[in-house]
Amino acid sequence: MKKLTRRYFLWSAMGAVVGKAMAVNVFSKSETAREVIVSIPVKDDWRPDADLSKVPWTRAVPVQFDQDARSDTRYPEFTTKVASCWTAKYLYLAFWCPYQTLNVYEEEDAAIERWRLWERDVVEAFIQPAPQVPSHYYEFEVAPNNQWLDLEIHLGPKPAHNAGWNSGFEHAARIDPATRIWTVEMRIPAASMNAEIRPGRDWSVNFYRCDGRGDDRTRRLMCWGRLPLRGPGASFHQPASFGILRFSEALHTH
Repeated sequence: MKKLTRRYFLWSAMGAVVGKAMAVNVFSKSETAREVIVSIPVKDDWRPDADLSKVPWTRAVPVQFDQDARSDTRYPEFTTKVASCWTAKYLYLAFWCPYQTLNVYEEEDAAIERWRLWERDVVEAFIQPAPQVPSHYYEFEVAPNNQWLDLEIHLGPKPAHNAGWNSGFEHAARIDPATRIWTVEMRIPAASMNAEIRPGRDWSVNFYRCDGRGDDRTRRLMCWGRLPLRGPGASFHQPASFGILRFSEALHTH
């Protein structure tokens, strides 16, 4: 178990802040205030290759975000899109990321899990298959060069993450210099999260993107679901920001 860094909320300290704020709830949000992404079913499974011209991705309806996680600033030129598909075994996610320059760890083996990946360009998905337990969820990260990280998160008075957890998720990334868009495709086994995918069932989820060079004060840290507690140093780990991942019933063939 690796030591929590400043990237993860010090929940005891945050509790004091919330106590002062009174109205801020970092664990739950009303249903009417939540963002929604619809995941469409497909018949056949496939291995990710980050080619997002495949039929399922042309039929899935993406959501998008350009919101700074810590303020009201927006970055329309970096608007990030996310779409989702599902089969009985896997949750699929696709990301489209416009960029100006890239900031990645150079000359490293992308097959090896990369700690502190969030300090470079990356997309992230926080997935909570059991919304009734908001403090327990899973984190998946992929960079433009296909470096990756997955974590099991437990929040609470003594926050912890299981860095040794291995989801077995598959992923691929592509960089298109002509369009200045990098793409990511993820295939996440539902069984790795002790979950079942069923039509009509909702999970909780949030999406994030870290972009640019420098430290957290100068980089673009963006989120799909708006964080209830913001400002310098605010963490992505606020389950009240999670939107709804809804598994639709209409079948699309792959």
